[in-house]
Amino acid sequence: MVLCLTVILFLTLHLPPGMKSSMVNLINNGYDGIVIAINPSVPEDEKLIQNIKEMVTEASTYLFHATKRRVYFRNVSILIPVTWKSKTEYLMPKQESYDQAEVIVANPYLKYRDDPYTLQYGRCGEKGQYIHFTPNFLLTNNLPIYGSRGRAFVHEWAHLRWGIFDEYNGDQPFYISRRNTIEATRCSTHITGINVIFKKCQGGSCITRPCRRDSQTGLYEAKCTFIPEKSQTAKESIMFMQSLHSVTEFCTEKTHNTEAPNLQNKMCNGKSTWDVIMNSSDFQNTSPMTEMNPPTHPTFSLLKSEQRVVCLVLDKSGSMSSEDRLFRMNQAAELYLIQVIEKGSLVGMVTFDSVAEIRNNLTKITDDNVYKNITANLPQEADGGTSICRGLKAGFQAIIQSHQSTSGSEIILLTDGEDDEIHLCIEEVKQSGVIIHTIALGPSAAKELETLSDMTGGHRFYANKDINGLTNAFSRISSRSGSITQQTIQLESKALAITGKKWVNGTVPVDSTIGNDTFFVVTWTIKKPEILLQDPKGKKYKTSDFKEDKLNIRSARLRIPGIAETGTWTYSLLNNHASSQILTVTVTTQARSPTTPPVTATAHMSQNTAHYPSPVIVYAQVSQGFLPVLGINVTAIIETEDGHEVTLELWDNGAGADTVKNDGIYSRYFTDYRGNGRYSLKVHAQARNNMARLSLRQPQNKALYIPGYIENGKIILNPPRPEVKDDLAKAEIEDFNRLTSGGSFTVSGAPPSGNQPSVLPPNKIIDLEAKFKEYHIHVSWTAPGNVLDKGKANSYIIRISKSFVDLQEDFDSATLVNTSSLKPKEAGSVENFEFKPEPFRIENGSNFYIAVRAINEANLTSEVSNIAQAIKFIPMPEDSVPALGTKISAISLASFGLAMILSIF
Repeated sequence: MVLCLTVILFLTLHLPPGMKSSMVNLINNGYDGIVIAINPSVPEDEKLIQNIKEMVTEASTYLFHATKRRVYFRNVSILIPVTWKSKTEYLMPKQESYDQAEVIVANPYLKYRDDPYTLQYGRCGEKGQYIHFTPNFLLTNNLPIYGSRGRAFVHEWAHLRWGIFDEYNGDQPFYISRRNTIEATRCSTHITGINVIFKKCQGGSCITRPCRRDSQTGLYEAKCTFIPEKSQTAKESIMFMQSLHSVTEFCTEKTHNTEAPNLQNKMCNGKSTWDVIMNSSDFQNTSPMTEMNPPTHPTFSLLKSEQRVVCLVLDKSGSMSSEDRLFRMNQAAELYLIQVIEKGSLVGMVTFDSVAEIRNNLTKITDDNVYKNITANLPQEADGGTSICRGLKAGFQAIIQSHQSTSGSEIILLTDGEDDEIHLCIEEVKQSGVIIHTIALGPSAAKELETLSDMTGGHRFYANKDINGLTNAFSRISSRSGSITQQTIQLESKALAITGKKWVNGTVPVDSTIGNDTFFVVTWTIKKPEILLQDPKGKKYKTSDFKEDKLNIRSARLRIPGIAETGTWTYSLLNNHASSQILTVTVTTQARSPTTPPVTATAHMSQNTAHYPSPVIVYAQVSQGFLPVLGINVTAIIETEDGHEVTLELWDNGAGADTVKNDGIYSRYFTDYRGNGRYSLKVHAQARNNMARLSLRQPQNKALYIPGYIENGKIILNPPRPEVKDDLAKAEIEDFNRLTSGGSFTVSGAPPSGNQPSVLPPNKIIDLEAKFKEYHIHVSWTAPGNVLDKGKANSYIIRISKSFVDLQEDFDSATLVNTSSLKPKEAGSVENFEFKPEPFRIENGSNFYIAVRAINEANLTSEVSNIAQAIKFIPMPEDSVPALGTKISAISLASFGLAMILSIF
């Protein structure tokens, strides 16, 4: 029974990769379908395309040898932005888009940051989101800093494709080894160099001195820098310093440095990068190539779309007459046409039941009259059966009849009906090259619907009891071109059940990054309410200012003239009817300026399908441009098919489901399953009380910036990294609201009620820290839950050892610490505990390793935490500190005591 439970727990906690769709395939050792997309804001430059080609070509050969002749890059598409001039050699894209690209080329929000990096917030072995190169990185000579661009690309590809992490640590560049030496955080330890402080630099030369130890930590003082030798013999590792000419391999089990306090050790339980790579799906069935010569160079396709093409394919079958579905669909479609779709787009409309009808061929959105002409054709009656394939084929026809290609066009398919014939048009959908976004309305919508969106790289949504679910879904289907300042942002989407003749009040903050094209929309179920709206300066708008659509009734819309005032807007609604009715308030806007990115929120689940009791992770990213937004409240609302809602507060605390603290990625485990079927996700991000701020830290998972090298005994410096400007140091932002749909996911194997037995343990503790206080050791960590990160654990097991390896390999044999006085707190709280390390003798230089496990009420035990280290240190007189800075990367501390804070992995 214990063995079976262990196997079940391993399988349930080993989550598959995240939801971002990718068209990359590995076929016969070659990667096909890689998309490198250039942002529309990047000025046209032929040299940029040429340098991308050269980078990928070099990277392919380097990757081939680094993976021991296993993989290389075969086919790559470069997506040219619509802002560049058209050329005859540019082909029409299919499902390729900026939003789904593996690599994006875009200017950083802070102009002086050109480090190539990978947005990566999943678990060990899970694919990342994208690689970000700046135009400046691709156009200037960075060879001394990052090595060649091809090598930097392979470093980032390993992050993106195989879910491995960096082997350096900018926050903790040095650590105390088990041999009581100070080591540079690196892999492998065979890479040599010196540790120095730069006293004064002028021109290309600097005066340096040896590093001294910090009296508090026993490590080197702040700004002590490890400078590598230019000439090395070590072949490892690409995830530490790919810029070194000798480095051509990943760290293996034999060469891996398990002690280094880096993210690779922390996230992958001390496994080497090569072990994780070999365990990836890419390498499960891939053998080394036996041919003597390396593979041919990659082939490149240049793709460019002219404009956005969207066709609405809307269900008007008989079942759409129930539960106000037709009205709700029309209200949401109208909102999409008026407030969301970008001007200049081509839009068509098809309706279907058992047959399909083209209501509008593609029409260019230019002004309000065009919107009205299309919305006038929204269906007013529901009747007949459901034929999704006929609807899709009519959508293809509407696009083709308007002399447009289905390749790269988008279809928004909305249906509430069952249809067992979707398989009949799957092949035609594949061949069309169209992107299909699916919206399942109600619990009876065809179960195969999501196959269409998953297959074509489209979004998938589910809406049922949540009356705003449809408007949230339509609001999420914005342009995939990367033009974020032209995209619609949802500020509010609220449904209010109001009793007869009662008022209700609400507020919506409008921050300074938004305010263009702002709409307030109110809908009702019985009778139009009285509406009062006031801007931050006191200007009032009344019911008569809200335009009511004469055809698609029960909604009224106000478009704020010009730019909406920054500050808090206040609205009041009076239910004029004697009976209770539901009123909704929806507020959308766009960026205030084309040059300043707005604060945005996006959300998704870690996977599209889940099987009980396996957990899934909710992710929400809140950012301004590429800068993370911190210090805000982020809440996820997950709705089941029966209308039950689960609310989760998401955390950016670097514990539980969250990989990195303060990176603007808010996450949480979801385990509250309630029956099978579709579940929908929406996320609300709120900044209140001036607590929000931007993070100006360098992103994780990036190529290491090398300050310089030792060449022929001399330090040859690279240009210094630019400092953050004073005016950006505070980086505070105003209060704001953002609401976004995270799409849908499907659950199977779940019991019908929410009362499930506890079959999952507390989550693994990954932020354990330890330090000496006199002769006691103080440990702290973020509390796990009773089930993963929910509730609170029942008890803790803390063990201590003088041997790192013994604690790592045999936790249960290490010395047990008495924790009878330690009562676990609620998940997410900070735990603090002090103990005397008995029966060990404490003296100068005493070195201890500590780890912890949590136990829940069902007696299930978490994985062993990261291993923390505590060393007793008493500073020596300054004149007795040995000279450092010679050709070493470590100093022995055998004769010193050390009290420090350190997290190993």
